[in-house]
Amino acid sequence: MPDVLREPKYWWVNQNQTFKQEFEGGYLWSPRKNKNGRYSHYYENMREVAPGDIIFSFVGRKIKAISRARYCAVPSPKPEEFGNIGPHWHPTLGWMVSVDYKFLGNAISPRDHMGILAPLQPAHYAPLQANGDGNQAYLFEVPKEMGEVLVGLIGPEAKEFVLRAHGSADSISKFIDNTRPIIDWENAEQKKIESDPRIVPTEKERLTKARLGQGIFKQRVMKIEKVCRITKVSNPEHLIGSHIKPWRESANDERLDGENGLLLTPTVDHLFDHGFISFENSGGLIISPVADRFSLDKMGIPEVGFNAGTFTAQQKHYLDFHRDMVFLQRTK
Repeated sequence: MPDVLREPKYWWVNQNQTFKQEFEGGYLWSPRKNKNGRYSHYYENMREVAPGDIIFSFVGRKIKAISRARYCAVPSPKPEEFGNIGPHWHPTLGWMVSVDYKFLGNAISPRDHMGILAPLQPAHYAPLQANGDGNQAYLFEVPKEMGEVLVGLIGPEAKEFVLRAHGSADSISKFIDNTRPIIDWENAEQKKIESDPRIVPTEKERLTKARLGQGIFKQRVMKIEKVCRITKVSNPEHLIGSHIKPWRESANDERLDGENGLLLTPTVDHLFDHGFISFENSGGLIISPVADRFSLDKMGIPEVGFNAGTFTAQQKHYLDFHRDMVFLQRTK
């Protein structure tokens, strides 16, 4: 999303089980929660990755690849190519980050360099144990100094990769709107509706139009909402019935519930659906730290402190879900 790239962060990903699938597919993937159904710091880190960030792939006690994030995390089901990997993950829905990988000719072993790396590790959530083995978790943030030292230890191929990844016109042109996982997910949900003999044709049509923010869903939203919460545009022709709890994750009754909606202009709908903005139950606008302020200014998105007004009790219920499951950096 960013038009002007910020200073990239460094990340460390443990991929012993899934490196082949993620490398070949050009992505990182994690479940949203751990096997106990609780949030994990290491999975939540996926929501803080931004375009241009650098990721070290740790596989079999070596850093075997380096990659650059192409886009922010998007919601995604567990990739089919994972097969039976991770049957204990709960749930199978997760986060996907599109990345550009480079397989390293000089795959360094961090345990050979712990004298240098140990003092640079974060005090909490460190990727490495004292003996140089990896800690058992998925995605770790790496301090800038440690990231730069790792690049230096890997050598010229890593240095060149990072230089190309940061700030060049070529790198900007390759950033993509990685909506493919969302579209595939929604298409799969659409097929379920179309093939379900229990749903009558008129209801199938309603559910299909609701996916686009139109039809009876939009009509029901308009009984509650009169203008776009951000831009204040009031002409219905320029507004979308935007699901608070996304259509792809909603039950059929929720997909048609007017209180599961806001009237938004298409640009604001995009930002809301992709988790770049959300709202407190009090109406306060929340802006994700991975959203680019320069772009938001051009879109007319106000600064933090803007209040979008009151919500119904049921809208607040859906907003709880949006902040917990869609917003890019969950509110604590």
